[in-house]
Amino acid sequence: MRSRLADWFARHRRTQLPDYASLLSRAQVDVLADTTPDRTCRWFAELRQRGEVAAEQALPHAAEVLATLKPAQIQHIERRQARVNEEFRSDYLDKDPARRLSRSVDRAVERFEFVYGSLDERQRALVARLVAASPFDAEAWFAERVQRQQEALQLIRRLAGTGIDRDAALAAMRAYGERMSRSPREGYRRYQEKLENYNCSFAATLHNATTPAQRPGRGQPAQGMGGGLPRPGRRGRLTRPIRAA
Repeated sequence: MRSRLADWFARHRRTQLPDYASLLSRAQVDVLADTTPDRTCRWFAELRQRGEVAAEQALPHAAEVLATLKPAQIQHIERRQARVNEEFRSDYLDKDPARRLSRSVDRAVERFEFVYGSLDERQRALVARLVAASPFDAEAWFAERVQRQQEALQLIRRLAGTGIDRDAALAAMRAYGERMSRSPREGYRRYQEKLENYNCSFAATLHNATTPAQRPGRGQPAQGMGGGLPRPGRRGRLTRPIRAA
């Protein structure tokens, strides 16, 4: 498994890092000026497209790994999902509305400060107003999350140790990836589109409220740019994007 991961990282560095460097150079120019929701959405789409390329490159290696999983390992995945879901409930589904909103504001401030550095009181108040107006629905997000987890477990059990041929396994994984990016549940798709549009407006509004000193330019990369490229967070996970909640 480690050798497969090493192969994927080596290929990723060889084929994608030049593109990431070019993207970063453009970002460091764009970030100096004010922006619009449409332009912000285009940036989000570019980042999403690059994530899809990386995932596609990882598919053959992932299929090989999934085929070797044992029942105990799948049970470990299931237990971890349950643990993460419990953490989500604690973080996002507080029964007290005021406390839930306060935590959402704190998370949004933290994510913006990851990019721009410390926000002043005026900017924090703006974040609070934008979070309060957000269409973000933690219950809907959580329900979709659990549904996707169940679908992932079904896929893993289907691929693990069943002798399914490689092409069929890759097709099944691609179909799951498509459902991840575009939910088969129409109500959630409508909600997701509304939220994404709002988040583009949210990010643009806050960006336009920052000072020139807060905006990372050439030779002054933001903390979130990590001196060049995104870096894994705890346990190897990439830092989460800004969310209006």
